[in-house]
Amino acid sequence: MPREFSRSKRVEAQIQRELAQLIQFALKDPRVGLVTVSGVEVSRDLAYAKVYVTALGTEEHSVEEMLEALNHAAGFLRRELGKHLTTRVTPQLTFIYDASVEQGASLSALIDAAVAPKDK
Repeated sequence: MPREFSRSKRVEAQIQRELAQLIQFALKDPRVGLVTVSGVEVSRDLAYAKVYVTALGTEEHSVEEMLEALNHAAGFLRRELGKHLTTRVTPQLTFIYDASVEQGASLSALIDAAVAPKDK
């Protein structure tokens, strides 16, 4: 019986869950605030993973500082992730900022402004 999801999709979902927990509880860098792992893309051979993150409350630290801190901690996160994965290879992590949430909010605001009744 074929499985509903491919192996890479299952690994992506597991990496997303595990990294969200690790970033929240194991990472102590103050430059990393409230980070949400919004998606993971894994290469076919599971050697590389692009981790898409969004941040809440980025007023204190910039997005660039957050990405720098996450990419600096990628080795630590990879080692900890390897303890939870059942694959032979733990992928090399690259963190990328996902601006789709901000873009969606701005588009929603523009639509609301366009549809709002005009006061005369």
